[in-house]
Amino acid sequence: MNREHMILGAFFFNPQGDHRMSWRHPRAPRGEIFDLQYYRELAALAESGCLDALFVADHVAMWDTFESNVAHYANARLEPITLLSALSAVTRDLGLISTLSASFSEPYNVARMFASLDHLSHGRAAWNVVTSGMNEEAMNFGGDSTLEHAHRYERATEYLEVVKALWDSWEDGAVLLDRKSGLFADTAKVHRIEHAGRHFTVRGPLNVPRPPQGYPVIVQAGSSGDGRDLAACHADLHFSMCRSLEEGLAYRKDLNERLKRYGRAPDSLKILPGIQPVLTVSEAEAKEKRELLESLVPERMGVDLVSSWCQVDLSSVPLDGPLPDLPDEETYDGQRSNLARLKAFKEQNMTIREVARQLTNSGAAPVVAGTAAEIADFMEEWFKAGLCDGFNLMFPVLAEDMSDFVQSVVPELQRRGLAQTSYRSGTLRDKLGLGRPSNSLAVHS
Repeated sequence: MNREHMILGAFFFNPQGDHRMSWRHPRAPRGEIFDLQYYRELAALAESGCLDALFVADHVAMWDTFESNVAHYANARLEPITLLSALSAVTRDLGLISTLSASFSEPYNVARMFASLDHLSHGRAAWNVVTSGMNEEAMNFGGDSTLEHAHRYERATEYLEVVKALWDSWEDGAVLLDRKSGLFADTAKVHRIEHAGRHFTVRGPLNVPRPPQGYPVIVQAGSSGDGRDLAACHADLHFSMCRSLEEGLAYRKDLNERLKRYGRAPDSLKILPGIQPVLTVSEAEAKEKRELLESLVPERMGVDLVSSWCQVDLSSVPLDGPLPDLPDEETYDGQRSNLARLKAFKEQNMTIREVARQLTNSGAAPVVAGTAAEIADFMEEWFKAGLCDGFNLMFPVLAEDMSDFVQSVVPELQRRGLAQTSYRSGTLRDKLGLGRPSNSLAVHS
């Protein structure tokens, strides 16, 4: 099913905003980032602008390989399923997207958590499937380093197959609650999945009935070859990073070819590139905002971030020199999309200092600074060119930049007929124009 309006998701990488050092901004939140009321207000703001979803990023570790990271960028955050479950009670239409690692969790628990969130939210849950590329995460789960890259994705593919089977282990109509007969469920419609694979052995059935959406919406963000294959096989939404119109069109073409190999239509996977929208009224204001954010980042932390992305310690390398030789992408077990970005910077002859500044201030997502009309022009061009179905909005500072977007850019997009003015009825899948998956275990007479 196609959709005429952009899909717009508010993406929270850090609780204070998507700039890595947003917590230092004079108007950033402080301790309230660990309180429900703060997120409740952000969710209300999102719903006031008819945004489609809140998308909460997550890691299962502190990023603390380098001392400066702990001192300046202690990425502490609330556990997202807990947070979104609370927000499900105080929102009505907003999609609730939670990141959860397939590398350091078990399929049964995850299937149960997302099925529960889908029931509690009346069909608004979504799972951003990640495979965890940080060594710090592995060290919290009995390992010394992250899993080998291909192994992570092989395991994640089986993981998703198990989770989907568990969601299918209850057919629609299986719950009877028949007081007269004493039958709680129709046993002919409840199935053990009896999965025995390379990585998992799971009997089933799940002890939660099938989610209202059939499957909560599946989101995937990895852009390596393995990541794109996982998206093409299983995902409904794909979070991409594109720096230009041409790059985005090539990316979409590649994904469409992968979808075809899996027997899927192009419109069955919605692509949402990340952008950082910053409302300004003039070039001078844009420069002022940019310089303020750049002033918040200790240079040492930026260099450590580059080191983390390529897993090469750059602390003793001249900062005004080029990046050193980088690892081979085909054998790299970290986040390959990050490594590919660094290689692109190296080809542009950027110095380590320049790369550090780029990563700490905008990461891989383009900053779109300008008036409401200029930001809308950018979004309209990409949307109408067909490279995307909407955007993940990565606000540098919360709640300031999000409020500016909702109050100024959203009305401009609505005026152009590009953003919805009210929510569709139904589940998140209904709202996004995604079909409800059939039950793979249902017995058809």
